[in-house]
Amino acid sequence: MKKNKNLDSAPWIWRSVSTISIVATLLLIFGFAYAIKDVIFPQGDSTLNEGQKAAAPAKDAQNGGNKSIVEDGKIRMAVIGDSLARGTGDDEGLGFVRRAANLLKDEGHDVQVLNNLGVNGLRTDALLKKLDEQGVQYVLQQSNFILLSIGANDLFQGGQVLQGEDPPTAEKLAAALPETSKRLQEILKKVKEINPNAQIAYIGLYNPFGNVKELEKPGNAVVAAWNDAAMSILNSEDNMTLVPTFDLFENHLDEYLSSDHFHPNGQGYQQMAVRIAQEYKGNKPAEGSAK
Repeated sequence: MKKNKNLDSAPWIWRSVSTISIVATLLLIFGFAYAIKDVIFPQGDSTLNEGQKAAAPAKDAQNGGNKSIVEDGKIRMAVIGDSLARGTGDDEGLGFVRRAANLLKDEGHDVQVLNNLGVNGLRTDALLKKLDEQGVQYVLQQSNFILLSIGANDLFQGGQVLQGEDPPTAEKLAAALPETSKRLQEILKKVKEINPNAQIAYIGLYNPFGNVKELEKPGNAVVAAWNDAAMSILNSEDNMTLVPTFDLFENHLDEYLSSDHFHPNGQGYQQMAVRIAQEYKGNKPAEGSAK
């Protein structure tokens, strides 16, 4: 009697399927565990520093805080905030943080980008909650140069202001200023509490609708008011600076904005990066200041 080849091969097929299923399950479990680990303990950006690991923050004996001053000559950068912090619109995927890091490296600095904590569409209220997350605090505690971009989505509703039936006025755009600027102050205070020794650079706003007739004047007015409010907050704190961007984009929107007409393109981010690199002080006294 002739054996059926299909029946002979059936056990082998089932064994193969079972083995593949077990391997797939193990890979899924491993991947899930790795993802959880990455959320709780984010790893540094290895693009600029292959193989380097971020050192755990030392404790300052005097205040119990994180001692993040540049004592070993290394700049440890982190960026947090909205889509501009994320680098949205940059075809090269660098954004202002990696571009600024590259510029600082060209100046001879030892630079490490620990993590990019930017989230598309993030507003000030959501950022306040995000600063309570363990993983976010872990990254900021390791940094000594923290870049912050937030506020554009609060004022311009993420670029949706043009979708309304009535053209937005300066009064409508300015309505969000009091509460938003108050939250910005709370954000900066909380970042400083997380890492009292880091230099914090806030990226000022520009008007992405400066070439739109209905939004040129009201947009310019609300951005100027916002930047003034931010400057007042930053001037009241140590180790905080504002990186101005309004003048960079004012007459170069067609050149520096991406195709969505809201986020910068690579050229725009490069211009911002130059300003950021210029603002870096390394927690050292300025020339002529008292030591």
